[in-house]
Amino acid sequence: MYYNQDTTVYLDGKWIPAEKATTGLYAQTLHYGNGVFEGIRAYKTENGAQVFKVKEHYERFLYSAKAMHIPCSYTVEQLTALTYELLEKNNLEDAYIRPLLYQGEHMSLMPAEDSHLLLCAWSWGKYLGDTKIRVMTSSYQRPNPKSTHIQAKVVGHYTNSILATREAKQKGFDEALLLDNNGFVAEGPGANFFYEKNGVLYTCPLGNILSGITRQTVFEMAKALNYTLVEKQFTPEDVYGADGAFFTGTAAEIAPIASLDGHDFKKPWEDTIGYVFALYYQKLVTQTANTLETVS
Repeated sequence: MYYNQDTTVYLDGKWIPAEKATTGLYAQTLHYGNGVFEGIRAYKTENGAQVFKVKEHYERFLYSAKAMHIPCSYTVEQLTALTYELLEKNNLEDAYIRPLLYQGEHMSLMPAEDSHLLLCAWSWGKYLGDTKIRVMTSSYQRPNPKSTHIQAKVVGHYTNSILATREAKQKGFDEALLLDNNGFVAEGPGANFFYEKNGVLYTCPLGNILSGITRQTVFEMAKALNYTLVEKQFTPEDVYGADGAFFTGTAAEIAPIASLDGHDFKKPWEDTIGYVFALYYQKLVTQTANTLETVS
């Protein structure tokens, strides 16, 4: 699914076949989860492949590395250039791009002094699909923000996501919604959460969630399209009876939600603000709309 005999990846300064890419069995990231990554998308446009908000993604990538004490000698500009070269070498335009910075062989609980950079890409549809999904409130919570760097996109954080998604699917749902340690809604396992009620969009504030690039794009669209968007803390019970809801993320894009804990949302997806944003988001990423200020 992710590579074949013709796939090329970038690893530690070299372009090599994916089949020949290896790493050490004693790598700290493998044993302890101290690595950082990004999920980025490229889209086919009239001007060729264009990577959406590549600067913002790599700025967060370097922040994550610094927060986790992982050395990285690359700049945003260098990573951007390598990303476009990666797409060209693999003949990809619509693609999901995965940069991974991982630690070398090191068995103590201090960060290793060396790191390794992997860049790979593949064709990947929307992570949560195109149909409305059924979501449940997870029994797992997001990590306490005092226990780690929540704003860093860390490999080890996603064990929490795996547990929540697995639980949801075992119980017959499509995806999970996690709460923070105070019982307020935080985010999905791999996406931020929004809901709509009486013409207003709501989402939780930063503090217990990853600051998503797509989340920020929704804020920009709300401002440009004159929709009210409120950041506040809320419970699952506050969401029951809402008009609509959706997840946002680079992999998921803007994904419609049908229900939370068996409570259906009131409006058809096509009548919600989320649907308006989903359509306009596609115009933005494919550059058929050049700016957030111009709606067509």
